[in-house]
Amino acid sequence: MTLDTVLLAVGPGDADRLDELAEAVVEVANPADATVSLAHVFTSSEYDEVVARLDFDAGDDEIDPDEVATRHSTIRDLAAILEEHDVDYEISGAIGEHGPTIVDLARSTDADRVVVGGRRRSPTGKAVFGSTAQEVLLSSPCPVTFVRNDE
Repeated sequence: MTLDTVLLAVGPGDADRLDELAEAVVEVANPADATVSLAHVFTSSEYDEVVARLDFDAGDDEIDPDEVATRHSTIRDLAAILEEHDVDYEISGAIGEHGPTIVDLARSTDADRVVVGGRRRSPTGKAVFGSTAQEVLLSSPCPVTFVRNDE
């Protein structure tokens, strides 16, 4: 199977595992000369907080999620690592619930592989809070690489 597009989807909890996520993406994208679709997924409330923190012009009614993602430190740090490894990438932003939105991005980018991060959770924690990674693993239209943070 050839890889043309690898989707690396990150959210607010991924800042502490950037090196691991980047390593996983470079491992699959570099040998295949694939393009990485580097996407930051925000819930509506996360998006509003980031827009306020990044000091976008309050008078701008239509703030582009792609622009917000491009200015986000997590995306900038990942982009720098991909550039160091000569991996082509495109940046996008999306607003919605993390799991379903990542699955939608996988479909819309025609991804051949999805890379997501997550953490170990108890069965009760998954039942009460849901699991983005579980949603993506079960619903993705392509194989998923899960990068776990054990902390």
